[in-house]
Amino acid sequence: MKLFTKHLFTLTAVFGMGLSAFAQDKGFIITKPTGPGAEPPTWVSLSGFTGEAESLLRFDLYVQGFNFTNADNAQYQISGSNNGNLVGRVTDRVQRSTPLNKGYSGGNIVQQVHAFVDEFVKLTGRDPIAQTKIAYKRDTGANSEIYVADFDGNSAVPVTADNTIVAAPTWAPHELALYYTSYKLGNPDIFYHNLSSGQRRVFSRYAGLNTAAAASSNGKVAMILSKGGSPDVYDCNADGSGLLRLTNTRADESSPCWSPDGEWICFATKINGRRVLQKVRASGGAAQTIPAPGVSNPSEPDWSPDGKWIAFTAQMGNFEICVMPAGGGNVTELVSGEDPSWAPNSRTLICTRREGGRRVLSLLDVPTKQYKDVSRITGSNSQPSWAK
Repeated sequence: MKLFTKHLFTLTAVFGMGLSAFAQDKGFIITKPTGPGAEPPTWVSLSGFTGEAESLLRFDLYVQGFNFTNADNAQYQISGSNNGNLVGRVTDRVQRSTPLNKGYSGGNIVQQVHAFVDEFVKLTGRDPIAQTKIAYKRDTGANSEIYVADFDGNSAVPVTADNTIVAAPTWAPHELALYYTSYKLGNPDIFYHNLSSGQRRVFSRYAGLNTAAAASSNGKVAMILSKGGSPDVYDCNADGSGLLRLTNTRADESSPCWSPDGEWICFATKINGRRVLQKVRASGGAAQTIPAPGVSNPSEPDWSPDGKWIAFTAQMGNFEICVMPAGGGNVTELVSGEDPSWAPNSRTLICTRREGGRRVLSLLDVPTKQYKDVSRITGSNSQPSWAK
């Protein structure tokens, strides 16, 4: 039985005189539930756009918590054209204003749409993500390769051509660079790959398993190594020096991730045969269990950039994407999936869904639970990581 406590706090939302007048005109009181999975979408209308531009706008806005209605019922009326270059106009019916009316040129239509979406999202008070990048693993038969793409799957390009098994890509914070595991040299080793220069080097090549590298905001790298006899959590400096063993449990630790301040590492482990999430200080010390009541086998944690939430995979018969406060406690089940990774806005997740015999990447808006598969990326793909 799934025992999840939902965050269902309801507040009367008063957004200044504009909204008050709008509500009076329409004859209703606006309420706004808050919390993961509990919020309604923000309603927008679209007109004037065609073809690829319209499709991109609908996708990019939907996975950021917007949904579509007619002009009379929309809070934001979005209109424009895409005859060669994109022109976008936004009318805010609550504030009775036109906060955005702009033409976009240069680049292709994808880049123009992304720039427009970012400006619109920012004016609504949210952090924009349309010009961010993701990395992921693509299966190529018995082998796999690492790819990067725009957050919505456009402009996908291969990073590796190792013709072997690769896994666990993750971004170095504030760099156009990746860590990942590859069997290129005959052993599961961690590589660092600068995408700007193309330079690639071995980062960790100890005997046994080297995997699941995760870089912090203050120049540390956590990883899973089995050099001590079992998979344990280690960390070190960005140049590989100062290696420190943080766990020694023989419980098959996995999936380390960092708190935004670089002080803590969250990871999955086992206690008395049951998988749990724990955290340990990057400087060492005793690990602390993060309580996730009602959840079976939590794994693959990812700490939100704002420090407030941990997303993870729960195996409850099927794989489920869940979130909870970073200190543990009430868990919200969102959608079926695994491998969650937060966007820089601490609102959107990318994850993997199983569909038949393949895996597809999917984008999820946590407050509304709206999600869409990234159909522009074909084949079987998994282990996504969002650049931050």
